[in-house]
Amino acid sequence: MLSHVTIAISDFDRARAFYQPLLLRLGLQESWFLPGEEAAWRAPGQPRPLFFLARPYEGEPAPGNGPMIGFLAPDRGAVRDTHHMALATGATDLGAPGLRPRYHPNYYGAYFRDPDGNKICIVCHDPDPADPTP
Repeated sequence: MLSHVTIAISDFDRARAFYQPLLLRLGLQESWFLPGEEAAWRAPGQPRPLFFLARPYEGEPAPGNGPMIGFLAPDRGAVRDTHHMALATGATDLGAPGLRPRYHPNYYGAYFRDPDGNKICIVCHDPDPADPTP
């Protein structure tokens, strides 16, 4: 159901120092770390869901882009369809469907704000079955 949850923070080092021992005590391990920018934790041996701390992408003070819910899509077509449906029913586009290799080579996502301003991501982490490259 969920791919990831992101919360925006104003002081990355302080937030990481705060969350690191709490999440370790809960049995989660840090699995993504970009110094000064973002970090993510997950259960050992599980690729998701992920819990992210991140500096606001828009450069605004935290919460900036604020919390974001990342819904896991079964395939890339569902990412495209869901994004299109959201925009057709009042959402604001924050990023068209497409690859985001910054996260990993198969990260195919789309972003929007719902009519109340909540930031939503729809993402598929699987390779494109039509692409013959591994």
